[in-house]
Amino acid sequence: MDYTLPIFAYFIGSISCSVLICKLTGLPDPRQTGSNNPGATNVLRIGGKQVAALTLSGDVLKGSLPIILASLITHDTLILSLVGVFAFLGHLYPIFFQFQGGKGVATAIGVYLALSWPVALILIGIWLITAFMFRYSSVASLTSAIIAPILIAIFTKDNSLTLSCILIALLIIFRHRANLLRLMKGTESKIKLKRS
Repeated sequence: MDYTLPIFAYFIGSISCSVLICKLTGLPDPRQTGSNNPGATNVLRIGGKQVAALTLSGDVLKGSLPIILASLITHDTLILSLVGVFAFLGHLYPIFFQFQGGKGVATAIGVYLALSWPVALILIGIWLITAFMFRYSSVASLTSAIIAPILIAIFTKDNSLTLSCILIALLIIFRHRANLLRLMKGTESKIKLKRS
């Protein structure tokens, strides 16, 4: 098996869109402000909707682009699964940014988008509905993450893709452990659309 594609995907995933965009727009480092998470939700809190939208787009692209490029070389779903997982791991633990990454939800959506776009669209819908109902980004993210492997299994019927999405879901849950504690304590921050 050619391991260069997953390694390439990891380096692409390691590009921290939130840190770079915040630096270019004169905003504080998201790793040291707000929730200290370099993700689109924290950028929304500290910089507003436009900067958050740029961050979100970049994070999604990091998940989908490596798989799209790899699919031009191979159609082996095991390799494509590994490419998706490694791009996701790059976002979580970026080598270029002291391994201080985000929680991976947008990058996971990018992975799903490249593996099965209908699944990605359904998950985006689930995220939006859950976020609107409960006003918690973490609840929406965890709900989408848990449902994702089920949808991938139904739509693709591929064990490699399903297992990779189970791993991604488990990592998203792990990265949200602090959010889960805050939810239980009733101290989790709700989504705010206004600039703080």
